[in-house]
Amino acid sequence: MMTAPSSARSQRVLIVDDEPALLEAMKIAFTRAGREVVACDSFEAARDRLLAEDFDVMLTDVRLGAFNGLQLAVIARDQDREMGIIVFSGFDDPVLRAEAAGLGASYLVKPVSAEHLLELMAGL
Repeated sequence: MMTAPSSARSQRVLIVDDEPALLEAMKIAFTRAGREVVACDSFEAARDRLLAEDFDVMLTDVRLGAFNGLQLAVIARDQDREMGIIVFSGFDDPVLRAEAAGLGASYLVKPVSAEHLLELMAGL
Protein backbone atom coordinates (compact mmCIF):
# COMPACT_ATOMS: atom_id res chain seq x y z
CA MET A 1 0.00 0.00 0.00
CA MET A 2 1.37 3.43 -0.95
CA THR A 3 1.49 6.24 1.56
CA ALA A 4 0.75 9.84 0.71
CA PRO A 5 3.75 12.14 0.36
CA SER A 6 4.39 14.33 3.37
CA SER A 7 3.24 17.44 1.48
CA ALA A 8 -0.20 15.82 1.12
CA ARG A 9 -0.61 15.26 4.86
CA SER A 10 -3.33 17.25 6.50
CA GLN A 11 -2.04 20.72 7.20
CA ARG A 12 -3.44 22.72 10.11
CA VAL A 13 -4.29 26.10 8.60
CA LEU A 14 -5.16 29.43 10.20
CA ILE A 15 -7.11 31.70 7.84
CA VAL A 16 -7.58 35.36 8.78
CA ASP A 17 -9.82 37.74 6.86
CA ASP A 18 -12.35 40.32 7.99
CA GLU A 19 -14.54 39.74 4.92
CA PRO A 20 -17.05 37.09 6.10
CA ALA A 21 -17.93 35.75 2.63
CA LEU A 22 -14.30 35.30 1.59
CA LEU A 23 -13.37 33.77 4.94
CA GLU A 24 -16.20 31.23 4.69
CA ALA A 25 -15.39 30.39 1.06
CA MET A 26 -11.74 29.72 1.91
CA LYS A 27 -12.70 27.68 4.95
CA ILE A 28 -14.99 25.47 2.86
CA ALA A 29 -12.44 25.05 0.04
CA PHE A 30 -9.57 24.12 2.35
CA THR A 31 -11.70 21.80 4.48
CA ARG A 32 -12.86 19.99 1.32
CA ALA A 33 -9.20 19.68 0.31
CA GLY A 34 -8.49 17.82 3.55
CA ARG A 35 -6.97 20.64 5.58
CA GLU A 36 -7.81 21.24 9.23
CA VAL A 37 -8.99 24.85 9.21
CA VAL A 38 -9.34 27.49 11.91
CA ALA A 39 -10.95 30.67 10.57
CA CYS A 40 -10.67 34.02 12.34
CA ASP A 41 -12.39 37.25 11.34
CA SER A 42 -10.18 39.62 13.33
CA PHE A 43 -6.58 40.33 14.23
CA GLU A 44 -7.30 39.80 17.92
CA ALA A 45 -8.92 36.38 17.45
CA ALA A 46 -6.08 35.23 15.20
CA ARG A 47 -3.42 36.51 17.60
CA ASP A 48 -5.02 34.60 20.46
CA ARG A 49 -5.13 31.38 18.41
CA LEU A 50 -1.51 31.81 17.25
CA LEU A 51 -0.34 32.18 20.83
CA ALA A 52 -2.32 29.16 22.07
CA GLU A 53 -2.16 26.65 19.20
CA ASP A 54 0.15 25.19 16.56
CA PHE A 55 -0.42 25.71 12.84
CA ASP A 56 1.44 24.56 9.74
CA VAL A 57 0.29 27.47 7.59
CA MET A 58 -1.26 30.89 8.14
CA LEU A 59 -3.09 32.75 5.38
CA THR A 60 -3.94 36.34 6.24
CA ASP A 61 -5.27 39.45 4.60
CA VAL A 62 -3.07 42.51 5.03
CA ARG A 63 -5.88 44.82 6.09
CA LEU A 64 -7.49 43.76 9.37
CA GLY A 65 -9.09 46.85 10.86
CA ALA A 66 -6.62 48.85 12.96
CA PHE A 67 -4.01 46.09 12.58
CA ASN A 68 -2.56 44.20 9.66
CA GLY A 69 -1.63 40.72 8.60
CA LEU A 70 2.08 41.49 8.66
CA GLN A 71 1.83 42.06 12.41
CA LEU A 72 0.31 38.57 12.62
CA ALA A 73 3.15 37.25 10.47
CA VAL A 74 5.65 38.60 13.02
CA ILE A 75 3.80 36.81 15.83
CA ALA A 76 3.54 33.62 13.76
CA ARG A 77 7.26 33.70 12.96
CA ASP A 78 8.08 34.22 16.67
CA GLN A 79 5.92 31.21 17.56
CA ASP A 80 7.22 28.87 14.83
CA ARG A 81 10.14 29.60 12.49
CA GLU A 82 8.91 26.84 10.13
CA MET A 83 5.27 27.94 9.74
CA GLY A 84 4.27 28.69 6.17
CA ILE A 85 2.90 32.22 5.88
CA ILE A 86 0.89 33.61 2.99
CA VAL A 87 -0.17 37.26 3.05
CA PHE A 88 -2.66 38.60 0.53
CA SER A 89 -3.83 42.09 -0.33
CA GLY A 90 -5.99 43.91 -2.82
CA PHE A 91 -2.99 46.07 -3.72
CA ASP A 92 0.43 45.21 -5.10
CA ASP A 93 2.40 47.33 -2.66
CA PRO A 94 6.19 46.95 -3.05
CA VAL A 95 6.80 48.00 0.58
CA LEU A 96 4.38 45.40 1.94
CA ARG A 97 5.78 42.81 -0.48
CA ALA A 98 9.30 43.51 0.83
CA GLU A 99 8.14 43.32 4.46
CA ALA A 100 6.45 39.98 3.77
CA ALA A 101 9.58 38.65 2.05
CA GLY A 102 11.67 39.74 5.04
CA LEU A 103 9.46 37.54 7.22
CA GLY A 104 9.75 34.62 4.83
CA ALA A 105 6.12 35.03 3.77
CA SER A 106 4.58 34.82 0.32
CA TYR A 107 2.75 37.97 -0.80
CA LEU A 108 -0.18 37.56 -3.19
CA VAL A 109 -2.49 40.09 -4.78
CA LYS A 110 -6.25 39.45 -4.70
CA PRO A 111 -8.15 37.91 -6.26
CA VAL A 112 -6.45 34.65 -5.35
CA SER A 113 -8.10 31.34 -6.14
CA ALA A 114 -8.36 28.57 -3.57
CA GLU A 115 -6.66 26.27 -6.09
CA HIS A 116 -3.65 28.57 -6.32
CA LEU A 117 -3.44 28.84 -2.52
CA LEU A 118 -3.63 25.04 -2.17
CA GLU A 119 -0.81 24.62 -4.71
CA LEU A 120 1.32 27.13 -2.84
CA MET A 121 0.52 25.50 0.51
CA ALA A 122 1.57 22.09 -0.81
CA GLY A 123 5.08 23.46 -1.27
CA LEU A 124 5.32 24.83 2.27
